[in-house]
Amino acid sequence: MGRTDELLVDRYELRSILGRGGMAEVRDGWDTRLSRPVAIKLLHADWVADHGLRRRFDDEARAAAALNHPNIVVVHDSGEHHGTPFIVMERLPGRSLADEIAAGPMSIDRVRAVLADVLAGLSAAHAAGILHRDIKPGNVLITSSGAAKLSDFGIAKTGGGNLTRTGELFGTMSYLSPQRLTGQPASPSDDLYAVGVLGYEALTGLRPFDRDNPAATMRAILDEPAVPIRKLRPDADPGVVFVLESAMAREPQFRFGDAEAMRAALTGQPAARPATRVMTTPLPMEPASTVLPPPPVRPPGRRSRVKIALIAAAAAAAVILGVILLAVDRSPQQAPANPVAPPTTTEPTALMSVVPHPPTVPADQGDEKPPHGKKKGRHD
Repeated sequence: MGRTDELLVDRYELRSILGRGGMAEVRDGWDTRLSRPVAIKLLHADWVADHGLRRRFDDEARAAAALNHPNIVVVHDSGEHHGTPFIVMERLPGRSLADEIAAGPMSIDRVRAVLADVLAGLSAAHAAGILHRDIKPGNVLITSSGAAKLSDFGIAKTGGGNLTRTGELFGTMSYLSPQRLTGQPASPSDDLYAVGVLGYEALTGLRPFDRDNPAATMRAILDEPAVPIRKLRPDADPGVVFVLESAMAREPQFRFGDAEAMRAALTGQPAARPATRVMTTPLPMEPASTVLPPPPVRPPGRRSRVKIALIAAAAAAAVILGVILLAVDRSPQQAPANPVAPPTTTEPTALMSVVPHPPTVPADQGDEKPPHGKKKGRHD
């Protein structure tokens, strides 16, 4: 392992290069005060004079240091050495997710575990008002135990505002959402889109869109859908496929509402659906509010049979009682076999208004002949 004689701020020893990016390089290092390995990120000399990039570099240190989460790389220190800004981070012995993907498509369970870790870290960052904006395999580091940690908040957007200038586009083209490509403000949905692309690549070994040049990128993002994951990985879990393809939807309203909802759906826990999404495939487990099918009918036991018999008897008794009450209610109003005049004090009923009857014979009209040729006297 290479070593230099120079110590950063008389404390950190610089060793071999671990990686290079557009703005900075990461070096293996050693903390001479605490005797532990560290990773040291230094801004490229070409960008030291750019005040905007220097400020962004400083904001990265503050943003990452403010996040205390097991799935986010820990920032130990930051500073400036001979005019060059640097950030000191924990040194992870494992590789990056880019190294794992380079070895070939990953297993379904491994992809699910890695993405769950990434989403847990993103959930903490978003809750703190920090957007990562550069989710990609190289920025997902793997610990010795296999857990994933999110690193490199170099172009993160914090609650303090967006440092991106007009016309600037930061991030890695292959993982940018259509909204980022068209210059719209960054949002948590853009980070979730990148996680979907990350999972697609981990499952298939391929990136979903052609990003060789800007024209091809816009055409692929806005016009051409990605090859379905099931076509490239027929063995893929339908639940995982649905989560990834939902995250990669062109319109933000069809993606998951937040990182925690996406993580819960990925791991099979009840979760909210993406906002306003018209679903054609159910989530691995539906939310508690979903109307579930009725449970299977089991043969009734002795207690159930007794309950059923009691209910049936009560229903039969109610029917019989109703019939009796109806008969009693109507019996005085039924017309006799030989219709006669009702008493003068009785109001006509509905039945009487339907069935005609002779007119009432008043008691004081004794000199009139009764109807039907009968003699005056008591009614028959």
